[in-house]
Amino acid sequence: MITSTSNGKVKRLVNLRKKRKLRDEEGVFLVEGIRMFREVPAEELREIYVSESFYKKEKKLVDEIASKAKVHTELFTDTVFAYASDTKTPQGILCVVAQKKYALEDIISGEKRHLLVLDNLQDPGNLGTILRTGEGAGVTGVILSRDCVDIYNPKTIRSTMGSIYRMPFCYAEDILDAIQKIKDVGVTVYAAHLDGKKAYDEEDYRKSCAFLIGNEGNGLRDETAAVADHYIIIPMSGEVESLNAAIAATVLMFEVKRQRK
Repeated sequence: MITSTSNGKVKRLVNLRKKRKLRDEEGVFLVEGIRMFREVPAEELREIYVSESFYKKEKKLVDEIASKAKVHTELFTDTVFAYASDTKTPQGILCVVAQKKYALEDIISGEKRHLLVLDNLQDPGNLGTILRTGEGAGVTGVILSRDCVDIYNPKTIRSTMGSIYRMPFCYAEDILDAIQKIKDVGVTVYAAHLDGKKAYDEEDYRKSCAFLIGNEGNGLRDETAAVADHYIIIPMSGEVESLNAAIAATVLMFEVKRQRK
C-alpha cells in the first residue's frame, strides 16, 4: 500500500491529471469513479488505483476487472488517494486508460453520417456533455478544431459519463480542410448561425449531415461558417439571443434523431 503523497506513482498521476502534454506523450488519460471503471474496455485499461476503503467494499469487482484486463491493482491510503484525485469527494477508484486513435476518413465515411464539427470549443463540461448527448442522439462522429479544449481533460472525461469509450472523434489540424472532406463524401454541412434564414426543424436531415458548432462566447468563426452548405437558426422567445453550445448542439442532434426514427 502506498502511504505517502511524495511517492513517484502518486506524483505521476497528479501530473497526468494536470498536464495535457504528458497525457499525450504517454498516450493515456485518467478516469475516476465506479461507473467509468465498470465501462472501460478491458483492452484499453492500463493501470488501476484504489483507496483502502473502496477496495474493502468493492474487492470482488476490482479483482474481477483487473484479472480480465491483466492489470495490477495499486492500493492507496484514503488520504493519498484524495491527494491524487481530481474530485472533491472521490469515490476511491482511478484508472489510467489508453487514448483512442481515430482517422478522419473513418469518421466521415459510410452511409447516413450524423456528424458534429466543433470550432474552438473551450469549456470541458460542454465538450463532455456534447459527447454524451451525441451518443444518445445517434451521432456517428465528432470532429474538433485543433484549438478546442482537450477531450482528455479530466472534467471533460467526467462529463462524458462513459461515452468517451464509444464516440468516435478526432482533432483536425485544418478544420476548413476537414469540412471540405466531409462535403466531398456527400455530407451536407449546416452551420448553427444567427444569420440563418431557415429554422433548424425546416431542413431534411434524413441523409448524411454535419452540424458546425462554434465557440461558447463568440460562436462560429466567419471563415468556418462560410464553408457551410446552409445556415440554420434555433428560434428564440423573449430576449434570449442564443443558447449554450452544448444545448444548441443537443437541439440539433435530437432533431436528426426524430426525423430518422
